[in-house]
This record gives sequence, structure tokens and C-alpha cells, in this order.
Amino acid sequence: MSLIKKELTEKSGFSLEFSVSAEAYAKAELEAYKKNVKSINIPGFRKGKAPLHIIKTYYGKDVFFEDAINACIPDAFEAAVKEAELTIVGTPKFDLVSNDGDIVLKAEGFVKPEVSIEGYRGLNVKKKAVKVTAKEVDEEIERVRDRNARFVTEYENAVAIGDTVSIDFEGFIDGEAFEGGKGQDHELKLGSGSFIPGFEDQVAGHKLGEDFDVNVTFPEDYHAEALKGKAATFKVSLKSLKQLPELDDEFVKDVSEFDTLDEYKKDVKAKISKRKDAEAETEFENALAEALMEKLVAEIPEPMFEAETENFLRDYDTQLRQSGLDLKTYMKYTGMTLDSIREQLRPRAEKQVKVRLALEKIAALEALSATEDEINQEYERIATAYNVKLDEVKAMIAAEDLSADIVVGKAMTLVKESVQKSQKSKEN
Repeated sequence: MSLIKKELTEKSGFSLEFSVSAEAYAKAELEAYKKNVKSINIPGFRKGKAPLHIIKTYYGKDVFFEDAINACIPDAFEAAVKEAELTIVGTPKFDLVSNDGDIVLKAEGFVKPEVSIEGYRGLNVKKKAVKVTAKEVDEEIERVRDRNARFVTEYENAVAIGDTVSIDFEGFIDGEAFEGGKGQDHELKLGSGSFIPGFEDQVAGHKLGEDFDVNVTFPEDYHAEALKGKAATFKVSLKSLKQLPELDDEFVKDVSEFDTLDEYKKDVKAKISKRKDAEAETEFENALAEALMEKLVAEIPEPMFEAETENFLRDYDTQLRQSGLDLKTYMKYTGMTLDSIREQLRPRAEKQVKVRLALEKIAALEALSATEDEINQEYERIATAYNVKLDEVKAMIAAEDLSADIVVGKAMTLVKESVQKSQKSKEN
């Protein structure tokens, strides 16, 4: 098996002619014969017992050609690709060139494109400054208070706008109950505007345990045609009031590991800052990715985008399964098809391919590499993150693939640090 001819064509295409030796073909043909002979019936022989040369005489010399050559192609093509020093993307098309002596095949497809990129250091991209206001801290604490609130049935004062109450209600028009006008244990924040105008104002001022009427008129533009502009009376029972816990040290001890409100506020502020910094970092990296794509020069073959789209599709299916769905059920509920999902995923796939190519080229230009320690540390990180044995991770992920990912990460770090250095020099 050997390479005969290599040709690179436009838009990252390739054409390879390579041979399969007569010896290799004969071995594959024998295996094809052994696989199929049991189902072959030749006059004068018991079924499945006819010799290879007899079957070839009876059915023709190429009776097992397709099976045999298909068995030969993977090793022969891999050897030719290695000799040609190509990186193939997608699935090539194979054609027979000659079947006289050594078998000559031709493969056509696409290779990983040649890439060029300049000006990737000091990109004009800024990371958003992170600032946490006292209002944001207070709002976060209020959300925690709300989650820890409880409904009480004993409360001396009348409820007021701003309070959250639980009510039972039933609506009537001309003395007749109407569809959709009844609710039990309904949680309602007075003043929120979630009920029709006038309803919440009339609940305010009443005390827990009271039963009373609320008289309102449905708006002319109400969504239910039968209720538009109609006067209605709601029979309401005011059952309970949602009370927030007092914002003091006791509350802090109940909801956190801290003893004082000041300590708790500092922790809340730190967590908000960490979250906002992560968001800013993600935005920064996305902006860098866009800038790198603009500087990338490459003729990227379509199979690279298609393959990455399929990777995203598989990941999406995995995410759905983790949430108790699968792709088939999701499509049934949403009316989407595989093609429409692929169409949604395609822009992300294109971005992923382009950014990866850009960072791989930067890594090559900067002579970046991964050490053995870095590779082992990444294996350990993956094993810990997914609760998988280290040996199993190593069996699933080739060291060279892990090394490539580490190097790409280093390239992104280099790009980010060059931006930060550039901005500091401008400030100075």
C-alpha cells in the first residue's frame, strides 16, 4: 500500500491516488469469502463448502470485490494520508481507478485549511469594569428574605398596598359565575397590577379572615372576548399575609454561616462581584473571539462546519436527557425538526470552528506546547469533575487531543494578556 499522487485543490480540497497491494487484497478477499460462503450454493458442492476459486469461476472473479476492497480502504487510505502529510476533515469519496494487478483507488475530499492571522496581540477589546452597588446587595438580600417568608393568619392591622396576601375568590357577572373567574389560595401582591384595575385597591384595607365583595369592570381590551367591558363582582376571602423575616442578626444566622448583618452583606457583595466578574469575563472572551474571527484568513471547507454542528446536536441531546427529555420528545413538543435544530446551532458551530482555527494558528506561531504535567493535571481535573476513574478518562481521551486543547487554552490566555498589557501601556 503506497501513495501514488497527491493534489491539493481550491477551497481546501484534496485528491489522493493510492494503491492496495495484490497481497493485501487477496487477504481481504479470503476474509470476505469466509464471511459469505455459508450462504452460497454451488452445484456439486454442499451449501457453504464450495472453494473460493470455484465460486469466482461460477460468479465471476470480482464476486467478493466490494467487500474486500471496503475492508482494505481504511488502512490503505490512512497510510496514504500519513505519507501525504494531510489532515482530513469530513468523509472522503472513494473511486476505483484500476483493478489490474495492484488496485489503485482515488480519494477526494477536504483537508484542514491553511490558516493565516495577523494582529492578534493587543486587540482593541475592553473588559467591562465590575461594580456592585448597595442597591444590588439590598435587592439580593430581599430575595433571600422573600424565599424565607411565611404566611400568617393572625395580623392585627389591615393589609395595604405592597403586602402579599393569599386569597380565595370567585367572580360573577349578572349573578352568574363565569369560567376562569375562580381561584383558591391565590398569592397576590397588592399593587402589582396582576389583577384587573380596581381589584387590588379594594382588597387593601381589609383584615385577615374577612369575606367581602370586590366590584370591578373588565377593560374593553381584555383578552377574553366574553368579558370585555363587563361589570363583575368577586366574592373574596382574605386568608393570610406573607410576612418577611426581620432583617437582623438572627435572620443572618438562619440563612448563612455568619453572625452579623454586616458580615452577611459583605459576603453577598463578594458573591455578586464574583458572578458579575464571570459574566464580564465571558463577554470579554466573546468579544475577543469576534475580533479573532475578523482577522482569520482561511478557506474553511463545509464538512468542518457540518461536523461541529453535529457535535453541538449531540451535546444538546445529552443536555435534554439529563433533564428527563430526549431529542425526539423535544421535537414532538416544539414542532421542530432535526434540520431546524441544526439551523439554530449552525452559527455557534461556525464560530467555534473559526475561533479554534485562529487559536491553533496563534499557538503554532507562538510555539506553545503542553507539558506532561499539564496533561496529567487535566486528566485528573476531568476525572474529578465527572466522577470517573483516571484510567477510564485516559482510555477515552487521547493525550494528543488533550494536549491540543491545553495549547488552544494557552493561546487564548496569551491573547487576553496581550490586550491587558496593551491597555496598561496606553493608560501609562
